[in-house]
Amino acid sequence: MILFSRGSADTTLSKDEVRDALYASLDRLGEKKRVIAVPPDFTRCHSQAGLLTEMIWEYYGECLTDVLPALGTHYPMTDEEIRTMFGDVPVSLFRIHDWRNGCVTLGEVPSEIVREVSEGKIDYSIPMQVDRLIAAKSHDLILSIGQVVPHEVVGMAGHNKNIFVGTGGIEGINKTHFLGAVYGMERMMGRAETPVRRVLNFGSEHFAQNLPIVFVLTVVGKNDEGNPAIQGLFIGNDMECFHQAAALSLRVNVQLLDEPIRKAVVYLDPSEFRSTWLGNKSIYRTRMALADEAELIVLAPGLSRFGEDDTIDQLIRKYGYVGTPRVLELVRTQLDLRRNLGTAAHLIHGSSEGRFAITYCPGNLTQHEIEGVGFRYAGLDAMMARYHPKKLTDGLNTMADGEKVFFISNPGLGLWACRERFEEL
Repeated sequence: MILFSRGSADTTLSKDEVRDALYASLDRLGEKKRVIAVPPDFTRCHSQAGLLTEMIWEYYGECLTDVLPALGTHYPMTDEEIRTMFGDVPVSLFRIHDWRNGCVTLGEVPSEIVREVSEGKIDYSIPMQVDRLIAAKSHDLILSIGQVVPHEVVGMAGHNKNIFVGTGGIEGINKTHFLGAVYGMERMMGRAETPVRRVLNFGSEHFAQNLPIVFVLTVVGKNDEGNPAIQGLFIGNDMECFHQAAALSLRVNVQLLDEPIRKAVVYLDPSEFRSTWLGNKSIYRTRMALADEAELIVLAPGLSRFGEDDTIDQLIRKYGYVGTPRVLELVRTQLDLRRNLGTAAHLIHGSSEGRFAITYCPGNLTQHEIEGVGFRYAGLDAMMARYHPKKLTDGLNTMADGEKVFFISNPGLGLWACRERFEEL
């Protein structure tokens, strides 16, 4: 059932319009006594989920008993991050998702389904796991809030990914990420129907029908001032609101280019991107636009680690971004990596497969650390002096000496691809 649906590539919804649409939708749901909100965490601050969560708190008051950020594998949010993203929502309402020890398995997607959707590449079952707080069925409404945008693991982020991955458990997260990596992320990014999405949909249809989940989905672009703005809002309890949001995101968030990029410069906001686990969106979201032997320069002033989890960080440092064939070999021979398939997937995602060069310019990691995981290194100060984000505009720039660079100020807001490459996949 669709409760609200509005958006277009030419639409920008005001704060009042968003509030009116949200409140009208909640009115249609009737009185609720215990509500839990499940927004993304600070790494998706631009999703506008913080604004929506604050509106939900204003609507329900004391009936909003819990806010569970969909951390997935990320570090818990700090109080400062909560206040920055969620405004006046009391910090006391926020709960911490524990993806390693705090989940319940609702059911298991059979191996034959996974084998079918992966075209025979994967032959294991996948548990559909959620946070204990959701599985307890102590709430009469679960509001899953998030942005639909191209994504490297599932094709398009949002909807039931927010539940099964954002509040998911270690085995489910590892296995879905590895499924996507082995199938091929370039075949999936920007697509609503992918192997991982089909697995998550199976989980929703077979194991989550008794959970009172309503999805509040945004499509976010940029306004005339260059700031993130809601261009679409879709609210409902089935797949239709996701499909409508995904169709709009394809128009708003995917930039198709007629010619490949020879040199790209991507800036990572230090308040959002502190690890390559997140910062490698600079690689994922541009790789289909980069020419063979191109260079990708990543300006990363906040970069201080590789993984968003200590175990993952250690594995990235140990094995590095060494390309698909080598990672698959390591999965076969190294038990620690085989037990952390999500990390293996990340190592595949973060490799250029030798096709283009990746130069990281970190604020808080050494040259030895950067080169140790397989990237090129360049000093941040020197590269910021040449390619300062405030002096570049999104898109193609011509430097004073004639050098042409394609600049992206926030890789989390979209997907860039050569038209021919995107359409043939």
